[in-house]
Amino acid sequence: MPEATAARRLARRLRASGARAAFLPRSWARTATGTALALAVALGPPFERPLAASRGWLSCAYAAGAAANATGMAPPGGGGPLPGFHSPPPMPNYASGTTAGGAIRRPPARMPFYVATRGSTTIYLLGTLHVGDPYDFPPNQPPFRAPILAALNASPILALELSPDELLVSQDDVSKYGICRRPCLPQMLPKPLWAKLAARMRGNPEALAEIRRMRPWLASMLVETYDSLTAGLQTEYGTEAQLQNVFLRLKGRKVVGLETLAEQMRAFTGLTLAQQREMLAQDVAQTPAQDVADVNELVHLWRVGDADAIAAWEVARSERLAHNLRLSESIDNRVVYERNRRFVTRMVQIAAPNRPVFVAIGALHLGGRRGVLALLRQRGFTVEAG
Repeated sequence: MPEATAARRLARRLRASGARAAFLPRSWARTATGTALALAVALGPPFERPLAASRGWLSCAYAAGAAANATGMAPPGGGGPLPGFHSPPPMPNYASGTTAGGAIRRPPARMPFYVATRGSTTIYLLGTLHVGDPYDFPPNQPPFRAPILAALNASPILALELSPDELLVSQDDVSKYGICRRPCLPQMLPKPLWAKLAARMRGNPEALAEIRRMRPWLASMLVETYDSLTAGLQTEYGTEAQLQNVFLRLKGRKVVGLETLAEQMRAFTGLTLAQQREMLAQDVAQTPAQDVADVNELVHLWRVGDADAIAAWEVARSERLAHNLRLSESIDNRVVYERNRRFVTRMVQIAAPNRPVFVAIGALHLGGRRGVLALLRQRGFTVEAG
């Protein structure tokens, strides 16, 4: 179709510009996993590697470590076994020759990890980055802290924002709903905003020519991608890809989605033109260097692992960049908070007594007064840091 052809042309333009394989949207909460990764896949190799990982094809280069093999392993600092940890099979090694690989040079990132319990029902929650830094996943080392590995091993179900099957077909919908048959973006934007966007993209005029065919919400994501390539993050080091490398090596496990592709796409295609313009205006409010600095700060907060601190940081940043605060808040409500409520409803439906579920969703969905952790507490769950 013409829209898919346009996406492929844009991919070639970006690759020709020497861009690195990375995708980082301005706000990881506002960009859904499937939509973001579908755009990354449209940009071509090696962007599609996470999709290969989601099917279990990407080889693994990690070792679990002796501590993670212990049944009923306790979290750091003492205490009883992790809730829901009911004598799972031994944790497998993910790379042979762990001893020969030498001592671990540094511990894995903490990452935002929480345990929600209500009676005998347990939900593990990990806040993810859809793209990541290779620094956080060195070869021949455990990819995650021992409590995270133990919880993953204890859970028969891994719940992501989108299921792997839906993620595989999401690129077509991104093209279908995000790309026009003819150049449409200049007519959909106020002249000053289009001029600012054109100036931002003047270093890649061929890419700008393709952006002319995009609707504002998709152009927003593309600008974020273009400006974030220098951050050094890569899709194959996204948390979801790394989790599936581990999880799909365990027998009898299932990966499901917390929302459908249609639901996720409606979060963006249902935005009004004014809301889409606000998204794009925020994306060109800073210089690329300022965006990279924000990327580094968010990655640092993710490594520390405090979901509420991450949420507070994003709220402050959104308020700082907003041109129209009312519109900005309405975007967050549709793309973040409405989806948070859907996520919680679905994960509670999936979880069952003595049958834990491991949930991995964007880190910015967890914290704050309208985040997933707060919504679970409202439903009677006790939520504690893991």
